[in-house]
Parts: sequence; structure tokens; C-alpha cells
Amino acid sequence: MTGRRLLLGLLVAGAIAFVISRIDFGEAIREVTLPLRHEDVITQQAERFDIDPALIAAIIKQESNFQDQTSSAGARGLMQITPATADTIETLSGGETFVYDDLANYELNIRYGTFYLNHLLDRFGGNELAALAAYNGGPENAAAWGGSELTLDDIEFPETSDYVRSVLELRQQYRDNYAGELGL
Repeated sequence: MTGRRLLLGLLVAGAIAFVISRIDFGEAIREVTLPLRHEDVITQQAERFDIDPALIAAIIKQESNFQDQTSSAGARGLMQITPATADTIETLSGGETFVYDDLANYELNIRYGTFYLNHLLDRFGGNELAALAAYNGGPENAAAWGGSELTLDDIEFPETSDYVRSVLELRQQYRDNYAGELGL
């Protein structure tokens, strides 16, 4: 009996060691600390609007960590779109049949968020800092802080300044870690 238990214990330990040796812990840690989901939709919308897909992924990471959620301000989904912003997007895009609960749909949310980011980039002459500041702090504030000439030092809200810095850092991390997945 004791010999059988020892043999069984050794076999189980060997099997566990084999499984552990096959786990890519670096990949697992990356997935937890820098998740990426829905890269097909991200790359599709990035191509449609000629926006860096790593920037879209970084915004999603910063806004929601790739989790559908609703903020206390009513912002919804992966890209945290408020009802007021959704109304603006509908007006700008010519849409008429929008339902706020649709913002929970990741595909629509990424499409709307990317459309809005593209609108902000156009409004601020391609200045990514201004577009990101507007995405977080509102377009009127970004315009008042310098508009298309805005720099990080011009942003008056510490939360928005931190947001812009974080998104830019995350964009580089997505470029470094997910170049293949994002078509870079």
C-alpha cells in the first residue's frame, strides 16, 4: 500500500511539474496587467479612421480595463461614453435609432468611441494631447487650454493631465507588447 501511494504521489507531482513548466507566466502576467480584448474591432476601427490601434487600446485600458461598466457619471462600456457624448456622436454621424443600453455592446462602444476620438482629432488639428484632454476633460476645456496648440503643461485639471500621460504611456506599452495583435 505505501509503495503504491508513493508511486501515485510521484506521478501526480511529475504531472503537476509538467503542467507548470508549460505555463507561460510572462504571458499570464501581461494578460492581467495589460489586457487586450476585441483587437479585431480595434484594428478595424483604427484602420477606418486612420488612428493608431495602440492608442485605442490604451484609452480602453485607462477608461475601463476592458471591462463593461457604468460610471457614477453614467459613462458606459469599454470606452466610457456618456449619454451626452453618445447623443453628440449620433448627431455627428447622422444616426437616429440609438438606445443607451447599446453602449454595453463592446463593438458599438468601440466604434462610437473611435468615431468620437477621430472627431476630436479633427477638431484639434490632429493634436493627440488636445484630443485626449478633450476625451477626458471635455472639448470646451481642451479648447480653452490651447486647442490645437495644447501641450501637457497647459492642461489645468490634474485628473485630465494624469489621464493624458497615462494613456500615452499605455499606448507605448501596447505597441511594445501587442504589435502583432494590433497589426503594427
